[in-house]
This record gives sequence, structure tokens and C-alpha cells, in this order.
Amino acid sequence: MVNLIEIRDLHFSYGERPILSGLRMDFPRGKVIAVMGGSGSGKTTVLRLIGGQIKPGAGSVNVAGQIVHTMTNPELFAMRRKMGMLFQHGALFTDLSVFENVAFPLREHTDLPEDLIRDLVLLKLQAVGLRNAAQLKPAEVSGGMARRVALARAIALDPQLIMYDEPFAGLDPISMGVTANLIRQLNDVLGLTSILVSHDVNESFLIADYVYFLSQGKIVAHGTPTEMRASQDPYVKQFVNAEVDGPVPFHYAGKSLAADLGLEIQS
Repeated sequence: MVNLIEIRDLHFSYGERPILSGLRMDFPRGKVIAVMGGSGSGKTTVLRLIGGQIKPGAGSVNVAGQIVHTMTNPELFAMRRKMGMLFQHGALFTDLSVFENVAFPLREHTDLPEDLIRDLVLLKLQAVGLRNAAQLKPAEVSGGMARRVALARAIALDPQLIMYDEPFAGLDPISMGVTANLIRQLNDVLGLTSILVSHDVNESFLIADYVYFLSQGKIVAHGTPTEMRASQDPYVKQFVNAEVDGPVPFHYAGKSLAADLGLEIQS
């Protein structure tokens, strides 16, 4: 299996605060890979490292045979043209119509004539079921529809990779299912590689080929969704089953309440 992205022995910190430690991850071509874990576990940081927004402190991110942190700015821009990004809340331009939002990357990065851009935009909107909403503004469509518009924009330049940052956040169950199915279908039909950062276990497990679990900046488990559901790893069990008790505590670590209040605990 050929990997589009390989992450090796990767470490990253913000100042003195370590975020990622010793990551080793593979993202095969044509697959949907989910990166899961609690808030603050470093999931979105992985996406930023792949896109070259930040550089690792040690280790490497290899995208299509190139080490990202060694690229020049022109090389980075060329690489990013082959990437699509679906931001957590869509990040649509509110003053532009649905059509203009999807047309934006085509106008920004190509010299295509307007009649061809029009046809391409309508095809992308057709793929997400929103061709007849082309002239509406983002405020005039539902949250689920706005997420689909953002997905149409993400595939406008026919990328080889799409990264999804919490694509199911804030969606109702129907919109969540529609979005999940679109991610899987577009991945297969267009021959994409998809990286899915999400907290949503059920939808992610339905469409992912492989799952990495991060906790405190490290990979604590990885495998197929079936393997993860059957995992006896305490962290995976707590996350998958939404259990209150487990390796992730309810109380932030530190002194006891009795110590803070200056109380003696009687034996």
C-alpha cells in the first residue's frame, strides 16, 4: 500500500509546552484515516504540520515524497494547491453567494475562463446536492448545507488530499449522516486521501478505514474501527463508550480539596 503521507518520530512544542511526542503515522492513498482523541490531544496540530503552517521540533512529515518543513515558500504553495481543507465551522465568506464561495479558489489559483469556472462550480455543487442553492448566501442555508458548500469548495481544485477538522461539529443527526456519506463517497469517486479529525465516534467509525487515537500528544492506540471497538485499552474504551471513569479524570490534577481548604482528614 502506497502512502501519500508519512509522519516519523515527530515532536512538536509550543515554547516549553510539549504538544506531540514521537508520532509515527501513515496515511495511504485512497483511504479515509480518522485521527481521534480528546480536546487538546494534538489532533488539529497534526493537520497544521501536514499543511506546513508550523514546523516540527524534531522528526519529519513527508507528503508525496517531500519533507514539508524543508520546502521553500513556492514549493509549499504548490503542495497546498493539491490539498483541500474543510474547517470546523465551514469558514465560508458570508458576503459571497454559495456559487462565489466555491468559485473563489478557482479564480484565485487558476487562469480558467469564466464560462469554464461556472461549469466546474455547478458540477461541484451538484456533487454535494446544492446546485440549486448556488445563488443563496451562507446565512440563507442551514448549518448542514453550509458544511456541504464548504466541502464543494474544498474539492474545487481536484485535490489529492482533503483534511477535515471536526466536520460533524454542531450538526443535527441527519446532516451529520449526509456529511459522513459525502466524505466517504467523494473519497472513493475522486480517488482522494482523506484525514478526518473528529470527536464523533459513530460517524467516524462508519466511514474510516483506519483510526489513530491520540492522548496527551502520543498515539495510544491505532487500528481499524472494528479493532478499536473491540479494544481493551482503557483510554480507547473510555472514549468509544463515553465513560465518565477512566484514564481521563473528571478533576484536573493537583492538590486535594481538603488541602486547599486547610482541612485535616481524620482517619
